[in-house]
Amino acid sequence: MFWHDESARVEVPEEGGRLSWFTRAILISLGLVALGALWFANGALTSRFVAATEERAQLRQSLYSGAILSELQRNSVVPLLLARDTSLIAALRARDFSASSQRLISYVDEIGAASIVLADAEGRVVAATDRNELGSVRADAPAFTDALERTGTVFTLAQQPTGAYRAAFSRTVRDGNDVLGVLEVQVDLAQFESRWRGTSAAVVVTDAAGIVILSTEPRWRGQPLEEALAGLSVPTALQRALASAGGYGPDFEEEYFSGDALMKLEGRIPFRGWSLVSFTSYDSVRQQVNGVLALILTGFALAIALGFYLLNRRNTLQTLLARRESAKLRALNARLSAEVAERKRVQEELKETEQSLAQSSKLAALGEMSAAVSHELNQPLAAMRTYLAGAKLLLQRRRSEEALSSFQRIDDLIERMGAITRQLKSYARKGGEAFEPVDVRHALKSALTLMEPQLRRDDVRISQLMPEEPVMVMADRLRLEQVIINLVRNALDAMKGMERRDLDLLVTQGDEAVLAVRDTGHGIDAPDKLFEPFFTTKKPGEGVGLGLAISSGIVTDLGGRLLARNAEAGGAVFEVRLPVYVPSQAAAE
Repeated sequence: MFWHDESARVEVPEEGGRLSWFTRAILISLGLVALGALWFANGALTSRFVAATEERAQLRQSLYSGAILSELQRNSVVPLLLARDTSLIAALRARDFSASSQRLISYVDEIGAASIVLADAEGRVVAATDRNELGSVRADAPAFTDALERTGTVFTLAQQPTGAYRAAFSRTVRDGNDVLGVLEVQVDLAQFESRWRGTSAAVVVTDAAGIVILSTEPRWRGQPLEEALAGLSVPTALQRALASAGGYGPDFEEEYFSGDALMKLEGRIPFRGWSLVSFTSYDSVRQQVNGVLALILTGFALAIALGFYLLNRRNTLQTLLARRESAKLRALNARLSAEVAERKRVQEELKETEQSLAQSSKLAALGEMSAAVSHELNQPLAAMRTYLAGAKLLLQRRRSEEALSSFQRIDDLIERMGAITRQLKSYARKGGEAFEPVDVRHALKSALTLMEPQLRRDDVRISQLMPEEPVMVMADRLRLEQVIINLVRNALDAMKGMERRDLDLLVTQGDEAVLAVRDTGHGIDAPDKLFEPFFTTKKPGEGVGLGLAISSGIVTDLGGRLLARNAEAGGAVFEVRLPVYVPSQAAAE
């Protein structure tokens, strides 16, 4: 501890002023040296790290190209080997395919191909690893027609309705000069896209015509690469990035500091003129360079701080005050640490409370629907009493067949009541984490069954538009139904007092499964705060503002997004976007 004594004060001679100016000159010189060192280190380190990044990108591209070529070459020899299989030739001759599919399944497990299909000379599938394809006709398929028209193994590449490409090697099965059928081996190219999505680089594979056939961006497939890049939402930033791609020097300094630079590498795949193009960001280079520059800057900063300390070393009072402030800061830091620990504990309790509130929200919705559901159950009960009285009268008159008809109607009413109560019991249970393939159409139907009494009471006109084929997602069915019910209830609340009450429900499937709920209410007043907890535009007692926040959290847990916007014709539109469930990819993972 320093003591301040007025009697011990020493006057500073004039030479002290000269020393002070000399020290300041040293500090200024040190600052200039620091700037020069930072400039030189920035150039040298950047060149070194850029070269290392380019080397890693080239190595990664070589590995990708080798993996694709290896997969294609490995599958290309399979038709040649299987076309000579005597058991398959004998099965085509005898028209006995009872064991052919099982034999192909054993082959696909050993080879690792996506699937194998055997068709007879007329194009009908007689054996396949996917038994759902048995009996289908492939006479017009390019893999079948090209194999009949050419000799040897034929490669075909066709785009599917989903946008993905199917690659296949096919070859005719012959017995002497007789063509007995065509053997097709399909190549699983989608596995490479799944692997590439885990990297930070954008990877594209194009054919000889420059059309994108594989990409980490699914929307690019089927387009020329230039058109796909031109269709991005930020073409100006991309043009700057591509313009600065390649080397690194003074001309590209601005792009690298702003993070717009990309490294474009293009390599050839020795297979039918295919090319592999990758776009790698230089963000890691900037981070590494900044890390070293920060160390250098810290060293000079410490030296300058030491100089400032020398300039102010005689001011013991300021030093004492600074130490006292430091002690206060340490005490404050200790209090802040305790507050941070307390905040973490509160956050954990808040998470548990949110889960309880989610279940409470479901039970609140269940309570609101109970009156309408009881009315819905009273109607079948009244009808049952009428049918029972009629059946009793018919039995007294010995008209048993007509009485049986009344009993059948009573049984139908009981089944309807059971369906309503089962839906209520299912909705009241807590949703777990049991993810399973769920058809969005069925989830929507179940939710509307629960909401049917309220929809009928509010006199709402419902319009549903959905595809005939299933729209599958991987989700917890009960939690997905809870989201749908929350959105429908909000739509009904928004349309209260409106002359026109239309509820449009749309289910579509593309790269994502989309469920859209559109109402004709007043629209959204504050879209930025819509998904915040406890934000509500309802009157007191009508809601606490947790429905949309809970629904957004559920959709996020399912791997999707919940979006909202105002419709052009009035009202609001809520969209639930979820990843499409693909069985083949799930099995591969």
